[in-house]
Amino acid sequence: MFKRPTNVLVVDDEKDLVQMIVETLREVNETAYGAYSGEECLRVLDKNGIDVIILDIKMPGMDGMETLQEIKKRFPLVEVIMLTGHGTIDTSVQCMKLGAFDYILKPADFADLVEKIRAAREKRNKQKERIRQAEARALLTKSRRGVKNPLGSREI
Repeated sequence: MFKRPTNVLVVDDEKDLVQMIVETLREVNETAYGAYSGEECLRVLDKNGIDVIILDIKMPGMDGMETLQEIKKRFPLVEVIMLTGHGTIDTSVQCMKLGAFDYILKPADFADLVEKIRAAREKRNKQKERIRQAEARALLTKSRRGVKNPLGSREI
C-alpha cells in the first residue's frame, strides 16, 4: 500500500537545527517545512496542510507555549511534539494539558523523533476518520428522516 509522506513543520529559532531536521526528515521520505518563530509557524499553517509540528518551547517573541495554544485553537487536529533543551516536569505537564502530543528533550534521538512523528500522524488520522464516520452517520440519519416507510406512516 502507498504511504503518503507526513507533512511536518519544524519550528525553532535555531536555524541550523531546523534545517538539519528538515533535511533529515526529507531523507526518510517525509515532507518537511521550517519556520523560525511562532508567528511564522501560524503563517505556514494557514497555507499548508500540516499533519505534525515539532515545536521548540523557548523562542523569542511568541514562545512555544503560546504558539501551541494558538495552534490547538485554530488547527485542533494538528498534532504537536514539543522540543526543548530546557525541560522540566512542570513544563512537560503544562504542554500535555495544552494539547501537545508528546514532549522531547534536546538533543533528540532522530529515530525516536521519527517514531513520535509517525505515531502523532496515526493519532491524527484516526481522529479524522472518527470525524468522517460521525459526519456520515449524521448525514444518513438526516436523510432517513425524510424517507417514509411504504408499509405505514412511521418514518424509518
